[in-house]
Amino acid sequence: MVDDVVVVGAGPTGLLLAAELRLAGVPVTVVERAAGRSPHSKALTLHPRTLEVLALRGIAGRFTAEGVPLPVGHYGGLPTRLDFSALDTRFPYTLVLPQRRTEQLLERRLEELGGEVRWGHRVLAVRQDADGAEVEVAGPDGTDVLRAAWVVGCDGAGSTVRSSAGIDFPGTPTTTTGFLGDVLLDAPPPAGAPSYDNARGGILIVELADGYHRIVGSTQESSAVPTAQPLTLEELRTAVRAVAGTDFGMRAPRWLSRFGNAARQAARYRAGRVLLAGDAAHMHMPFGGQGLNVGVQDAFNLGWKLASVCHGRAPAALLDTYHAERHPVGTALLENTRAQTAIGAAHTPDAQALRDVLSGILTDHPDVNRRLAGQVSALDVAYPAPDGGPLAGDRAPDVGLDGECGPSLYPLLADGRFVLLGLTAEGPGADLVAAAAGLAGGADRVRTVAARPVTAHPGWDGLATVLVRPDGHIAWARRAVDGAVRLPGAA
Repeated sequence: MVDDVVVVGAGPTGLLLAAELRLAGVPVTVVERAAGRSPHSKALTLHPRTLEVLALRGIAGRFTAEGVPLPVGHYGGLPTRLDFSALDTRFPYTLVLPQRRTEQLLERRLEELGGEVRWGHRVLAVRQDADGAEVEVAGPDGTDVLRAAWVVGCDGAGSTVRSSAGIDFPGTPTTTTGFLGDVLLDAPPPAGAPSYDNARGGILIVELADGYHRIVGSTQESSAVPTAQPLTLEELRTAVRAVAGTDFGMRAPRWLSRFGNAARQAARYRAGRVLLAGDAAHMHMPFGGQGLNVGVQDAFNLGWKLASVCHGRAPAALLDTYHAERHPVGTALLENTRAQTAIGAAHTPDAQALRDVLSGILTDHPDVNRRLAGQVSALDVAYPAPDGGPLAGDRAPDVGLDGECGPSLYPLLADGRFVLLGLTAEGPGADLVAAAAGLAGGADRVRTVAARPVTAHPGWDGLATVLVRPDGHIAWARRAVDGAVRLPGAA
């Protein structure tokens, strides 16, 4: 059996997954059907948890150096914005950065780790057996068959990998559509992603770094137009005037498109030797700009697990935890984008009344605002870990640390290993060190650190030992009990 992986798709999900595998020393082949990177950017936003994911590997600065931070987001286009500045993270904002640039930076990361993308290679079929899988690929030089231990479909909503594996993709069809246009504005609105909303429709305007603006929204008239019908500049201009009272002097469109609210999720994220991530696993209305982010977080959850299996440090059953942890996240994603569609895509007096009421709730109840901000940003994602003790399954914040280990937790995870934190003067005991090594697949896969926390975070008071997974989630945590630390799983 060949211990390597074929990743199908070179979007953000596939690129980050491949980089994670290369970081762990796993041979990986990335194939992409397109001949080159698209000049258009479907997504513009990196959410706080995605920035944390990048920080966990020491590369967040590459993205924050180029993007524009916004301390607010939106829920269903409501005029009262979600306040990300109140979240417990070093990145309390969304980062406006076009997907094309995000992909370029991720591809550079992959190349630094010895990987590359095979552009212009279209997957025709995937066949698997007990020992591996074959990927039939049509490339510039003809048809080839790649043999791999594992295949991961990161090839979008129309995934060939998913259909070849016989994985169902149930859900609901498109019933309403929106529009998107990247244009120059001679009389732009104030900075800060302003939105406009009335009985005719709603629009959001985002300033891009190169002088263009992204206009996204829908109106009573446009919501019934099929996604396959081309959007014209005049139609966009008419829609924006109807909602905002002006077209802001729009001209020189470089991309005009439509999108729909079809919502589907793969029934399984794993079928034997085939796994799915990103849009191949879930598709939805792009409210909140969550799609790219959830895909990247899928890849981050899967990467270290797949690497452990490839190296023989863990049984293949570990990959079942990928579905167990990420499928519920995808389900919640479809639920919240459907809810946002109901709020933001209907343009009737009743819908307007609903938006007014909900906007007032977000203003008057900061706890509700914070809950929705945590949901959209993915900072509230936690995985089931019933025997792990306090905070088990939660994401670990970038806890400030004293001592010689460095200023905070996240840099300690840059090489993709587990981190065992001893937060008392005694440090972690030998029993917990051994338990951590057993879970990680070897003592060399755990970095053991004794340090005092110097920043406060909910639930961290009194913790004695914390084992943090390579993806930044807490495997288990223990408090000191009568001068001793309980073993994981102990009563």
